[in-house]
Amino acid sequence: MSPERVLILGAGQAGAQVAISLRQLGFPGRITILGDEPEPPYQRPPLSKKFLSGEVPADRAYIKPLSFYEQSRIELLLGRRAVLIDPSRQRVEDERGVSHAYDALAICTGTRARRLDLEGATLGGVHYLRTMADAAAIRAHATAGLRVAIVGGGYIGLEVAASLRHLGCTVTVLEAMPRVMARVVAPEVAEFYTAEHRRAGVVIETGVQLERFVGRHSVAAVRARDGREWPADLVVIGVGAVPNDELARAAGLACDNGILVDSFGATQDSAISAAGDVTNHPSALFERRIRLESVHNAMAQAKTVAAAIVGRPEPYDEVPWFWSDQYDLKLQIAGLSAAADTTLLRGDPASRAFSCLYLAQGRLVAVDAINRPADFIAAKRLIAQRHEIDVTSATDPHRRLGG
Repeated sequence: MSPERVLILGAGQAGAQVAISLRQLGFPGRITILGDEPEPPYQRPPLSKKFLSGEVPADRAYIKPLSFYEQSRIELLLGRRAVLIDPSRQRVEDERGVSHAYDALAICTGTRARRLDLEGATLGGVHYLRTMADAAAIRAHATAGLRVAIVGGGYIGLEVAASLRHLGCTVTVLEAMPRVMARVVAPEVAEFYTAEHRRAGVVIETGVQLERFVGRHSVAAVRARDGREWPADLVVIGVGAVPNDELARAAGLACDNGILVDSFGATQDSAISAAGDVTNHPSALFERRIRLESVHNAMAQAKTVAAAIVGRPEPYDEVPWFWSDQYDLKLQIAGLSAAADTTLLRGDPASRAFSCLYLAQGRLVAVDAINRPADFIAAKRLIAQRHEIDVTSATDPHRRLGG
């Protein structure tokens, strides 16, 4: 029996896409999006990039204009946090005590910033970046000459560093690992980005184990366990994200680093599905379960969930891909490199246009393409095909990858 009422928890990329896809697929029933932020659904990638630097206003980050939801008969209930899922009654209660009935529930609650439990972490001037409000608060204080310490040298930390340098801030990145982006890219790629940031005037310190944030009411410095201290008028912490799966856990849904779903986005409750950063889904391609934090995954999974709701199920198993913009460098990533046993450089990093190929037993499993979009596009196809790489041709940047 086709559902008449679809309730979507979370007004992010995945939540909005479930609603959009349902209407595109001809779903005639009621669609309600319940979101805890006051803004309409928006894209998160600009928050650390052009929105933070002031180049993109808030309305240009919106996924759709507000008028779209009214015209599409999609009810937006914003600034209202869900506090309880009751699967037995097929209802969700929000923080105002209002109960929302559903025939089909899509949980798209995303992630939240991982917090640091350090002395001084609640001082004024210490920020995390996850929401539009977070980015606006950072931007409001980011004036030329301001001393900024960024804790974490991953994608978010480095993107924020580039954006704040664009605004004229003095920026120091403090990374606990021996190199930036240590969990996601090869040493050669990390070294390249370290050099680029230092060329732009960013100080990068690695192997930093933080002790506390110094200050009385507002932050004044960041102190490491070895006694080193960096003055800071503003601190931005970017040390990863945690899936917002607490509501699902409390409702009895299986969770393990996110909500466990199948290739159709379904949970073990036939009326409840999930999509986006909060999910842990099976990957036939990589032969394991994965949880991804990416726009592509959020949109693709949301489309899968919408198709299942209207009775047209199609399994989701695509090559993961991501991107990062820093200065005039576009890093495009396809695949997952964790299982790689070999890395190959394709091109010269000094040219500022090269790729790093990741192989597992001779098969291409991932690529980091820096200012080489053709390599990125080719690699996505080759990864899906489980293509074995010829080293000689693959490392020649003048030959087509996989050709």
